[in-house]
Amino acid sequence: MDKAFEGKKLLILGGNPETTPLVEIANSMGIKTIVSSGRHTDPAKKAAWKSYDVDGMDVPGLIALARDEQIDGVLVGVADVLVPSYCKVCNALELPCYATQQIVDVFAFKDVFKTTCERYGVHGIPEYYLDAEMKREDLDKIRYPVMIKPVDNGGGVGMTVAYNEAELKEGVKKALDASNKKRFIVEKYMLCDDMGMYYTFKDGYCSASCIYDRYTTDEQPGLSRVCLGGTYPSKHLEKYFLRMHENAVRMFKEIGIKNGVLMLSGFYENGEFYVYDTGFRLQGEAPHLLMKAIHGFDQREMLIRFALTGSEGNIDLETDDMARLRGKWAGTLWFLLRQGKIEKIEGLDNIKGDKRVVANIQRLHAGDVVVPEWIGNEKQVLTRMYLVCDTKEELAECLKEYQDKVKVYDVNGNNMVLNGFDVDIALELK
Repeated sequence: MDKAFEGKKLLILGGNPETTPLVEIANSMGIKTIVSSGRHTDPAKKAAWKSYDVDGMDVPGLIALARDEQIDGVLVGVADVLVPSYCKVCNALELPCYATQQIVDVFAFKDVFKTTCERYGVHGIPEYYLDAEMKREDLDKIRYPVMIKPVDNGGGVGMTVAYNEAELKEGVKKALDASNKKRFIVEKYMLCDDMGMYYTFKDGYCSASCIYDRYTTDEQPGLSRVCLGGTYPSKHLEKYFLRMHENAVRMFKEIGIKNGVLMLSGFYENGEFYVYDTGFRLQGEAPHLLMKAIHGFDQREMLIRFALTGSEGNIDLETDDMARLRGKWAGTLWFLLRQGKIEKIEGLDNIKGDKRVVANIQRLHAGDVVVPEWIGNEKQVLTRMYLVCDTKEELAECLKEYQDKVKVYDVNGNNMVLNGFDVDIALELK
């Protein structure tokens, strides 16, 4: 790894497990990493050179910390809610920032993002008008089922599916409790193909790095459908480029995105695409790990370089990036756990010897407890496994193999792992 940044100090906002690999990459570049978050026990802090318990929403506290430490750059970890803080801290310290206040204003809140998308022909999920007063005339217009979401949270936090008015009212309360801005939206509950559209930006050039299909669990009624994994490239890739890609690129350009990485989450139904979420930062899903394995460049390193220099380096996205993955097939497996205490984990011991597995990001371990409030969001994920294969058939075989052999048992000997997705249907093999 390039040691040009030896001794530089990088402040990373947020300490969740998904941020840990970002810290480790910076460490390998010789950088003195400083992780700050409100929880003393956050996992990414264990990997850092130094850590502080200044909350990521405490902008004055972060600015004071950065000045005391004489940091050379700031970077947000894997947390949407911290992007506004990241922007403000960078601006106050006059350090490079891939976000601007205009971009933050669009992406920080789901309702603002949705309105912006519509102006560019990027459609959102059909929505019902409802506010905290829940007026009778508004309630009577709702057709169930619906999804209730806080406007400023992600990863399934505060999200609920409602099949009747009583469930809707409970869902609104849950969404408001999870929203710093005390705002929520109510949308049609979509039962169709789920997708991810992942973009990389460098000096104003926008590249669609990967378009993929995502599969979610239906074992947790009434809760957000947490992801079970994905397959790359999407079966709808060509249609996406024909119908939505150019509109999305025009939107990105006009709101001023020049550098960074961005995810759009969407649905495909009856020939139309509907975007439902976004994240202007590294993703917990971590498609960048597949990009590194297939294309050879590391988006984490790009963002670290930008934080310290204002440049993402020498990568040429026009030649180095390719949504069709150079003919490869890739996939991810998320293993979701039921409530309980983890006693034993099987099936992950020999994973490092499998060349098809390019990465495995494990969040939970033996002795950890999956608590009720984790069910229905990404905190119930045991691990995320990343696979790259030469053919679709090889990928199918690998996905099935690990779905079969990974087991997690609780203290009573019960298997805690939820069912995976149907690989043959996902890859259109039957």
